[in-house]
Amino acid sequence: MSRMSAFQQAKLFLVDTTGLDKDALHIHVSLILYLGSCLAFRWKARQWMPWLIVLLAALTGEALDIREQFAGPWPMQWAESAKDIVNTLIAPTMIMLAARLSPLFGASGHQPEMPGGAAGSEGNV
Repeated sequence: MSRMSAFQQAKLFLVDTTGLDKDALHIHVSLILYLGSCLAFRWKARQWMPWLIVLLAALTGEALDIREQFAGPWPMQWAESAKDIVNTLIAPTMIMLAARLSPLFGASGHQPEMPGGAAGSEGNV
């Protein structure tokens, strides 16, 4: 019998402590990472960097899950891994697109030419 990794134990602890299922935790963690990285690094929601942080976290988590599946007696669950990545990225993707394309975050869908700067630069926008 295979021993459960610290990563899996932490996930189960979060499920037990919060009362949320694993799919909901993916969404909550992604929002914490996305918005937290925006605040911590002063990135704007329209930039790629916060989204890339969430992508890196999702891929790392799934790599750890897959490693555990290889080491244990469990069958590979590729569809579950794909679903987890989509669940993790859906909300940050929607926020980033809304920030880039809608007036919701003050974006107009195009970048006006700024005096003294190149059109489309992210200087003061």
